[in-house]
Amino acid sequence: MTQQQAKISLFGVFAAVGAATCFSIIDVIFKFLSGDYPLYQVVMFRSVVAMFVLLALIIPLEGGYRILRTHQPKLHMLRSLAVLFANLCFFTGLAIMPIAEAVAIAFATPLVVTSLSVLFLKERVGPWRWMAVVIGFAGILMIMRPGPGTFQAAAILPFLGACGYATLHVLTRRAGGSDKAATLSFYPTLGFLLVSASIGLATGDGRFATSDSVGLQFLLRAWIWPAPQDWILFFTVGIAGSVGGYLVSQAYRQCEAGLVAPFEYIAMPMAVFWGVLVFDEWPDGPVWIGSALIIGAGLISVWRETRRSRPAPRPRPRSTG
Repeated sequence: MTQQQAKISLFGVFAAVGAATCFSIIDVIFKFLSGDYPLYQVVMFRSVVAMFVLLALIIPLEGGYRILRTHQPKLHMLRSLAVLFANLCFFTGLAIMPIAEAVAIAFATPLVVTSLSVLFLKERVGPWRWMAVVIGFAGILMIMRPGPGTFQAAAILPFLGACGYATLHVLTRRAGGSDKAATLSFYPTLGFLLVSASIGLATGDGRFATSDSVGLQFLLRAWIWPAPQDWILFFTVGIAGSVGGYLVSQAYRQCEAGLVAPFEYIAMPMAVFWGVLVFDEWPDGPVWIGSALIIGAGLISVWRETRRSRPAPRPRPRSTG
């Protein structure tokens, strides 16, 4: 490995760790705010701040506003819809479930990418990667605990979120790398901003928040002007979203997935840390075992991707746009 290659690899590792840290911060803030504010409000504030950071700092550094011109507007629209669905499911599940369990299930994204690549990209998947899919889904079932009196219906939400994120990555792969990382971040952020503002206008008075369900309350409760001490959280989640999305895009653009992906999995111990420190949530045995199976299966899938001659997908567990 040349000195230049070593520098690029080191940059990719630090970018992946930075992105995982940013996404972990987003998760804990979203869960913390979910008790008082509706999802659309948190998303809208995050999107406003993220859009400002993109337009004022990241896009100028990437080459200027001309990079926003794209020849694939339909693809970006589909990507935006996929990540909107993913965020809706994941953060609603996060509001209901312990943070470590929701994050562990969301790490099923690389496994879903493998399955979707067969259906939509007509790729061949060998026995190693199918074995990884089976092991990973066994881990998901261990956390969900399907059985009388133990099944967690809310666990379906982060899994659906993983499916949404996987769809995002498959669509990004179809883009062929023709757009810059800032461009890939801009359009989902714009989608978040438009959709959250529209939902706020339609439901912001809280007239639909009649259910006692924690999830539905998080989705439909009335708009609340943030308390002074919460403003810093709204700004932090916006900055973390823009920086994290940019860092993970750069990490996978610069380095092989096999090098970068393992460092993203630090989000799992960070989720445990936040759960214990902030929410007094300590995972039990099945969650630890299921998490280990999911992460191990994801790493096997990524490892096999890097051994193929074709370009590897970017199996990001969660993208904030």
